[in-house]
Amino acid sequence: MQAEPKKSLVGEEYEVEVGPVAHGGHCIARTAEGQVLFVRHALPGERVVARVTDGEEGARFLRADAVSILSASKDRVEAPCPYAGPGRCGGCDWQHAKPGAQRRFKGEVIAEQLRRLAGLTPEEAGWDGTVMPAEGDKVPAGEVPAWRTRVQYAVDESGHAGLRRHRSHEVEPIDHCMIAAPGVSELGIEKRDWTGMASIDAIAATGSQDRQVILEPRPGARLPIVELDRPVSVMRVEEKDGGVHRVHGRPFVRERADDRTYRVGSGGFWQVHPKAADTLVKAVMQGLLPRKGDMALDLYCGVGLFAGALADRVGDKGAVLGIESGKRAVEDARHNLAEFERVRIEQGKVEAVLPRTGITEVDLIVLDPPRAGAGRKTVQHLASLAARRIAYVACDPAALARDLGYFRESGYRVRTLRAFDLFPMTSHVECVAILEPAQKGF
Repeated sequence: MQAEPKKSLVGEEYEVEVGPVAHGGHCIARTAEGQVLFVRHALPGERVVARVTDGEEGARFLRADAVSILSASKDRVEAPCPYAGPGRCGGCDWQHAKPGAQRRFKGEVIAEQLRRLAGLTPEEAGWDGTVMPAEGDKVPAGEVPAWRTRVQYAVDESGHAGLRRHRSHEVEPIDHCMIAAPGVSELGIEKRDWTGMASIDAIAATGSQDRQVILEPRPGARLPIVELDRPVSVMRVEEKDGGVHRVHGRPFVRERADDRTYRVGSGGFWQVHPKAADTLVKAVMQGLLPRKGDMALDLYCGVGLFAGALADRVGDKGAVLGIESGKRAVEDARHNLAEFERVRIEQGKVEAVLPRTGITEVDLIVLDPPRAGAGRKTVQHLASLAARRIAYVACDPAALARDLGYFRESGYRVRTLRAFDLFPMTSHVECVAILEPAQKGF
């Protein structure tokens, strides 16, 4: 007998007391019947009317938006962005919270993930519980730092550029993104007709005047003639292979960090906050304390940011091996680090390439894995290399906590952990954990 379809609860409203912040930019609440709600646009301690945006009867939890604030938190401000709010742009999670409260919420999420997934208290992780703002981002409540140097715009059917709504393919047309860096805003993407395009990536490099626009046409559409307000290179995402190909201008931008210039190919990864690369290099190097002659690994190395910093510090007697899966990123890393004879960059997945190297011992390791983390098997392999110190750079506190738990099982402890608010107005946070063997002589 076929089961009756469950009733959708989308549109239902509940008056609820808002509980703690949760990973992902929402807070936890419960209906009078005990149903769990993940509520966006609310703050801990508030009483709100929550309207369900996703879920059905019997579901483990429902997603909802706070559509009416009955009792406001002292941390609440009026969202400065006119496109923030229920059903609107999904790019920012905390426009309605004071900057200090945003950092406090992120700290609470990190602490909860450490406790739940790694079995660590902040004290055991060598962390004081604070999330530090990036240099220059200390702005008054009600103001927004313009920090995002890479913005991906979606294009609606009428050709207007905008941003995706939360958990949706629908486009919120905008006239200006408040968190976009000045170099991105100067391109005037929102003011043009982009009929026929599916998406537009706008990039404003840090430390150079390089600007780049990557256009992804809808199937069969022609590229528009791009005449922007300043010199800019234009790339196209090809239908046939998804690769990024040059239309005109350089096929890369030049980024600057740690007193070095890095070439980053079209669509390649680079930190989006202008202060992020320098902030993270400084935190990693202060934690590792490289010595002349050290052998170091830079895993998930991208275009070679940490490998370059390590190479500078371990000197001619030291050596650095970087591993990266992206073909174009490997080409860039080899170009960026060509001056160092004892730096080698290998292409492939870390879990496949590292065992083939035959390396059985290293002094230092840096890993900056994707959002999913490194995983138990890779962590166990890294622990077997008996590194003096390991720096783990993470953009997701849940993945970080899981991997720290695996390191703990494998004989490593967290010496220090630092957290940086490199994504203001969003729920994202960057962490740097420094690990060392739990016992001397390990």
